Amino acid sequence: MEEDIKILIVDDNPKYLSEALPLYGYSVEVVTNGVDALKALEKNYESIDLVLLDVMMPQMDGWDTLKAIKSNKNTKYLPVIMVTAVNEEHKIVSGLKHGADDYVVKPFILPNLLARIEAVLRRSKWQEEKNTKKDVNFQPKGDVEPLTEREREVLTLVAEGKTNQEIAEKLFVRDVTVKTHLNAIFRKLKVKSRTQAVLLAIQMNMVG
Repeated sequence: MEEDIKILIVDDNPKYLSEALPLYGYSVEVVTNGVDALKALEKNYESIDLVLLDVMMPQMDGWDTLKAIKSNKNTKYLPVIMVTAVNEEHKIVSGLKHGADDYVVKPFILPNLLARIEAVLRRSKWQEEKNTKKDVNFQPKGDVEPLTEREREVLTLVAEGKTNQEIAEKLFVRDVTVKTHLNAIFRKLKVKSRTQAVLLAIQMNMVG
């Protein structure tokens, strides 16, 4: 994950996620119940990009927390992934109806969760609004360095909305190789995010 994405983990047993997600480039904030989650969002909702919300928690469960998040005008578009040991279809459907963007059933495989996080962020209206406000008038600081042919290929696929995994499959390389190319692109273009890289590439006619 190349962008500075912050995830709010709401779980009464957060150790695994709080240790694993930073290894993949995410920054995390951790609370152990729904009440504290709402307090954290009230204070810093603009800095949060996604909520991983456990269902079974003390004080306020995940469903009630979800309803509160989605009924607040400041956070109604904030993406939420429910993390639950409850594999009951009617409850999962209810959660989706109340605004959950996805759900993951415990025990889960970490790559599955990471893929779902990336997919939710990619289609998030919340993220689009934040990126638009932050990047619409973006201008690079200083001269940019020329990209290699492979870096241009990667950037073109990023502009098409491809994930790192999809780019890796398209170019027959490993995911880590794509990340290396993206880091080089960010450095050469003097940008900090995929959105900024694509905006600048379009401005400079690097991609169609």
